[in-house]
Amino acid sequence: MEKNITHTELKKRSLISILSLFFQGGYSALLGLVANIVLTVLLTPHVFGIYITVLSIIAVLNYFSDIGLAASLIQKKELKEEDIRTTFTVQQVMIICVISIGFFITPFVQSFYKLPNEGAVLYHALLIAFFISSLKTIPSVFLERKIQFQKIVMVQIVENTCFYFTVTVAAILGLGLNSFTIGVLLRAITGLIVIYSLSFWVPKIGIHRPTLKTLLAFGLPFQASSFLALFKDDLITLFLSKVVGFEGVGYIGWAKKWAEAPVRIIMDNISRVLFPVISRIQDNTQQLANLIEKTLFYQTLLLAPALVGLVVTMTPLVYIIPKYAKWAPALPLFYIFCLSALFASYSTPFINLFNALGKVKISFFFMLFWTVAIWILTPLLTHYFGYYGLPFTQVLLSSTFIAVIYAAKKYVKFSYFRSVYQPLISSAIMGCSMYGYMALFSPTFFSLVSGGVVGAVVYYYSLRLLFKIDLVKQLPVLLKHE
Repeated sequence: MEKNITHTELKKRSLISILSLFFQGGYSALLGLVANIVLTVLLTPHVFGIYITVLSIIAVLNYFSDIGLAASLIQKKELKEEDIRTTFTVQQVMIICVISIGFFITPFVQSFYKLPNEGAVLYHALLIAFFISSLKTIPSVFLERKIQFQKIVMVQIVENTCFYFTVTVAAILGLGLNSFTIGVLLRAITGLIVIYSLSFWVPKIGIHRPTLKTLLAFGLPFQASSFLALFKDDLITLFLSKVVGFEGVGYIGWAKKWAEAPVRIIMDNISRVLFPVISRIQDNTQQLANLIEKTLFYQTLLLAPALVGLVVTMTPLVYIIPKYAKWAPALPLFYIFCLSALFASYSTPFINLFNALGKVKISFFFMLFWTVAIWILTPLLTHYFGYYGLPFTQVLLSSTFIAVIYAAKKYVKFSYFRSVYQPLISSAIMGCSMYGYMALFSPTFFSLVSGGVVGAVVYYYSLRLLFKIDLVKQLPVLLKHE
């Protein structure tokens, strides 16, 4: 059903896909930055907390819509028609059941979290959008297997533009929480139309039992890890909503969203391409080692300075933007989450490695450990430190990336320290330079922008002078490297 992709073509598509995802990430980040500033100026922490809580409820339901079948399709070396038909049928049956349950438990959800009527409407809108988005699964799988993420990027750009524009305009018009309701529905419908125009597929119903058994052999352990991730991240948010209230969750959500923005842009994009690429070269250990080392180097080259720059500029930014000082209580949370985000970024490539190699039991073990630990530590630390409990827990658990790296070296021989130390040192130098420069001026937009320019120049020349790394030449070297 698919033609084999040569090594040269695979590499070319991978690079185009990563660059496309970075473009989309940068575009969405800029769009999201503008929208986030507008929304957090116009909306209260309480309303923002409701939105984050309802999203977490939908994420819980989302888990039960899949049993790892889509990931199984991507991981398989060859794809057959019965694989696709079986996956689509089983997934849609599960999604319809989950959505029905979701609507049925609306009174309980609204009563338990004391959601206003607008919150219940948002909950229903997200359920509907959830169903619409599920219809994009198979076309997306086709594009991911072909390593044609640039087409997926196009869909995401249209979706994000639609969502952020709609939500921002609606918030300006004073629609409050209903702004999110309108935005999520328009995003889902628009995305469905665009992806079928790029990767058309006629849905077919049917279940082939031998195929389902084969897909589940990989899918169930994979989904078990996803379930633990859900239990670790989204259910803990629902727990915190009851313990620290919507305002506390609003502060946590704001800090986490800002701190993890570079990770979402950089690591998520790399990881999306990494999984199907590793699946295609899983038998070549030398290529795997080279890929892992290059991934570690380039993610650190981009992620470390981005996080350091955010740490230095966030405090003055909060006080410069009108009506933004209300988020000042969340600044300490933000700094803790930044450290956690950097540590956690070094686990992600190896979880992808384990999954792509079919070693999903190892991924499951780490996810089980993190899940149990977060549910032990978060309630305990929240009791003593309030809404600082989750950030403290995240730092402790993300530092276990060292154990993940150790486990990965049993399958692929690579050097971690050699891949990351140069960008980390240059980022530290950049951060000190920015902090020293900005301390000379009162906080203004000019001092922020000029401080960013100073940081970029220092980072570039520290890499070049100390380590002979020319950022301008890195991309051509990457493109030529075999």
